[in-house]
Amino acid sequence: MSWPLVTVDSIKAKVPYACVGGPFGSNLTSKHYVDEGVPVIRGQNLSGSNQFNEEGFVFVSAEKAEALRPNTANRGDVIFTQRGTLGQVGLIPSESNYERYIVSQSQMKLTVDSARVDARYIYQYFRLPSTVQAILNRTITAGVPHINLGILKALELPLPPLNIQRRISDVSQNYDDLIETNLRRIALLEESARLLYREWFVNLRFPGYALVKWQDGLPEGWRFGQLDQALFLQRGFDLPHGARKLGDIPIIASTGVNGFHNEAKANGPGVVTGRSGTLGVVHYVHEDFWPLNTALWVKEFRSVTPFVAYFMLSDLNLAQYNSGASVPSLDRKVVHSIEVLIPPEKIMALFDEQIGPFFEQIRALQEMNKCAQYARDELLPKLMSGTIRV
Repeated sequence: MSWPLVTVDSIKAKVPYACVGGPFGSNLTSKHYVDEGVPVIRGQNLSGSNQFNEEGFVFVSAEKAEALRPNTANRGDVIFTQRGTLGQVGLIPSESNYERYIVSQSQMKLTVDSARVDARYIYQYFRLPSTVQAILNRTITAGVPHINLGILKALELPLPPLNIQRRISDVSQNYDDLIETNLRRIALLEESARLLYREWFVNLRFPGYALVKWQDGLPEGWRFGQLDQALFLQRGFDLPHGARKLGDIPIIASTGVNGFHNEAKANGPGVVTGRSGTLGVVHYVHEDFWPLNTALWVKEFRSVTPFVAYFMLSDLNLAQYNSGASVPSLDRKVVHSIEVLIPPEKIMALFDEQIGPFFEQIRALQEMNKCAQYARDELLPKLMSGTIRV
């Protein structure tokens, strides 16, 4: 049995501003941000593995939020990226920390008719690789690549009865829960390694620190130098979605894995950080990879190992060096001039030996997540189309 196809426009709630995107928030800039208030949903809040990422929020005052009332989103709303990293989607969970949000000018929101539609089902459908590709195929390329509200409303999807939607959502949630559990384990392993890095390389309590000679406040063999003496950052490479070919080489953007390709541009292990869009997040890549043009990647590990480079860049809080007026941007020339403390090779070798097992576990968990995501994305289209009954 196959389920009927319906348009997004036909499943929105019958309330004002149930499906909104575009100009309402176009005057929102960094000058409107305040320390506390109503959170603003941006692309980075849609880049997590599971529904919605509340980290990295910026806020506007209640008065500004009132002026942007059409762009108000609530728990249960589905959020789409309109421009920038197209294909991103998020679902504001019912247990979210805020009662309302403002959707930025680069996002769109959909409030579904809950009597007919499970919002989780819509979220899960729109993050499927096939659906993401369908959106990308409709991209308007004039100016900044984008989609508009008309394109979103016209998109079609299969809509089984509500009870079937909920059962499909539950199946997907089981995979998501496994992935999320593994991500928490990965975070704990990384935090353990990070604490060891700071103990050795920031607090300078490395093995044998009490026995070495110190001069000018530094242990023997340690030195200050510019970052480009420790490593060399290079801008990533363009790879439009239409040019990507089936493969298992990860494409690394400023926010992390952005897809896969059949060709690598850089050898692993590698270290990547954001150049445009999302700044300050650093990614360690175990295998060969393709660094995207929104990222900077370490082309040369000149005086540090990949592990040390990863934590060194992570500790620099690179977001503070933003040089972009509208889109956050990182100038590698500025970053290269930052002064860092460069440790001796023998200390770095000991450190790599200590944290190597942590990263082996991290890699195993990441592979498990990749398999779970693949299984989920293969199964869901069959459930949603009615090919397989749930």
